[in-house]
Amino acid sequence: MPYPSPDRRSLIRGSLAATAALTLPAAVPAAALSKAPALALSGRPQALWGVQSGEVTEDSALVWVRSDRPARMLVETAPTESFRYGRRRWHGPLLGPGTDFTGVTALHGLPPGTQIHYRVLLADPDDPRRTGLPVSGTFRTAPARRRAGVRFLWSGDLAGQGWGINPDRGGHTVFDEMRGLDPDFFLFSGDTVYADGPIQATALQHDGTPWRNITTDEKAKVAETLAEYRGNFRYNLLDEPYKRFQAQVPTIVQWDDHEVRNNWYPGQLLDDPRYTVKEVDVLAARARQAFGEYFPLDPGRTRHGARGTAGRIHRVVPHGPLLDLFVLDMRTYRDPNSPGRQTDDPTGILGAEQLTWLKRELSRSRAVWKVIAADMPLGILVPDGATDFEAVAQGDPGAPLGRELQIAELLRHIKHERITGTVWLTADVHYTSAQHYLPERAAFSDFAPFWEFVSGPIGAGGFPAGRLDQTFGPEFAYVKSPEFANASPAEAPPNYGEVRIDGASGELTVRLRQQGGQVLYTKVLQPGRVGQ
Repeated sequence: MPYPSPDRRSLIRGSLAATAALTLPAAVPAAALSKAPALALSGRPQALWGVQSGEVTEDSALVWVRSDRPARMLVETAPTESFRYGRRRWHGPLLGPGTDFTGVTALHGLPPGTQIHYRVLLADPDDPRRTGLPVSGTFRTAPARRRAGVRFLWSGDLAGQGWGINPDRGGHTVFDEMRGLDPDFFLFSGDTVYADGPIQATALQHDGTPWRNITTDEKAKVAETLAEYRGNFRYNLLDEPYKRFQAQVPTIVQWDDHEVRNNWYPGQLLDDPRYTVKEVDVLAARARQAFGEYFPLDPGRTRHGARGTAGRIHRVVPHGPLLDLFVLDMRTYRDPNSPGRQTDDPTGILGAEQLTWLKRELSRSRAVWKVIAADMPLGILVPDGATDFEAVAQGDPGAPLGRELQIAELLRHIKHERITGTVWLTADVHYTSAQHYLPERAAFSDFAPFWEFVSGPIGAGGFPAGRLDQTFGPEFAYVKSPEFANASPAEAPPNYGEVRIDGASGELTVRLRQQGGQVLYTKVLQPGRVGQ
């Protein structure tokens, strides 16, 4: 029997109340525990880091938690926040030091298009009757029918360039604003942490005004050990607005460079005195483990939306008949950063296998919209030092060279296979923009016109806009960026994007937003077209 759906205001009010009542702070003094109601909490496992959900489809979802000690994870779901009827219980994994006491439980057989309330309990492995305080969250399953529509947000770049959690500003309050929009999910477009960016107690803004940060031992230096990488992900969970957001809004996450270190690529050897570990592949393996531990990811279970991508970050996440989200990994399989002038480059930025997968899955998709979530832009120049380039574009406006060859092959495939409804979303460059790619302006013209939208940073330094490379004919329709490098979130407010797909018309509307409720730019795209 389908769960009844409460109205939105009731949902948000109930979620806020549950979060306020059940979530303990990151560091809990003994005096606070002594005030807990009647339960003898001493020795019971506690979920002090909140809860998360992710990879939500029509009938499935993943729920994440971290314990403060060994525990068995239990998840209960119900149609209302009271949990008075329709309750189901899910037995999750044993949480231990091998995963830094984190774990994910897969929920399945859920009703589509329904608000699901859940709570996580942690049980003593030796005595299942001894459980800690439950921590509650909620999510909405994807609709089975298109009339419900879809609404989601995206951004990237959190706690970077020295701008961490500022207690004087209430933390990253942009997450409270985004939570108030009640999206179906949040696409976290990479640079989810800055493992190469230490956080000091104070940073100076452009005008000399101090910015105060919460600090931790793991954020005092660049991350090299597994413990230090794990500490970078825990740092973000010290932010109360972020934890409230994660409890109410499911996350679909991808990574970029700063989860490991700036501008990294496989096989790189570092010449950086801050690092005692010089092999990037060693660092990347540790970072990848921590990344997988601290988000609701389960790539090994292909039934939960990641078709044929066991163990990988790139995947397709279906969200009802209106949307398939193609999450790319433009970091793990790339070739070394270079001037990008090769006339043959089979590896490119995706790797040959991922490119084949992406072409196949785009051709298979029957969703009205195929949103390609890239962790780097296509036509914006992103330098790496004096001569090399970090993304796809390399400054030569002529025929495709280097990594552009792979993107040209993909764009040609989309045109010739007549794949409709493709839109590109990204972050990475620390400003917001909308650019239109048009064959008539391009050196390579065998593709259908398309749009690429950039948002971010969500809580890091803002930077001036980069230049466009004309190989694929991009043109800025809108751009907003600070005039100076590394503007703090107080000097350049956080940016995030909103995508809304109308269930009746199928129209896709993109809004570039800035904290404070301001809509900077709006673009409406029509369904069923190969080019836009």
